[in-house]
Amino acid sequence: MARKKVKLEYISDATARRTTYKKRKKGMIKKVNELSILCGIPACAIISSPFDSKAEIWPDPDGAKEVIQKYQDASVLDQSKNVNQESYIMQKIVKVQDQLKKLRQENHDKENTLSICNYVQGEHLPNDVQELLQLNNLIHKTIREIQILSDVLNYDST
Repeated sequence: MARKKVKLEYISDATARRTTYKKRKKGMIKKVNELSILCGIPACAIISSPFDSKAEIWPDPDGAKEVIQKYQDASVLDQSKNVNQESYIMQKIVKVQDQLKKLRQENHDKENTLSICNYVQGEHLPNDVQELLQLNNLIHKTIREIQILSDVLNYDST
């Protein structure tokens, strides 16, 4: 039989809240235990209760200390793999910014190449000194690439 979806909101009745807490705590400890067994990994749970002054620790305080110590002793490289949402988003932003920079450079190069083709076909050269310098650099870069390709082809034919 299917269960209905539970609304996630504060339970105002203290008795019902305590009963729900006990059931959910038991289920959560069971899930941590299953995760530990099925995946063969050390795991622990520390649950602070609003009903008891003492927190519940699974599997036991010594086992939890061992897991926490192992995590804290992990190398910086291992810890850097543990990503929170903020650092994940920052990594994505940096990656997208790099892609944007690369695409802008490619577009700029293609525009310059198109300009060279247009000038060869008889269009007037630009009057801006900066554009002429960029055009000159692109022409020299293209000549170097052609020379390298020519040298490679000549080397292969010998």
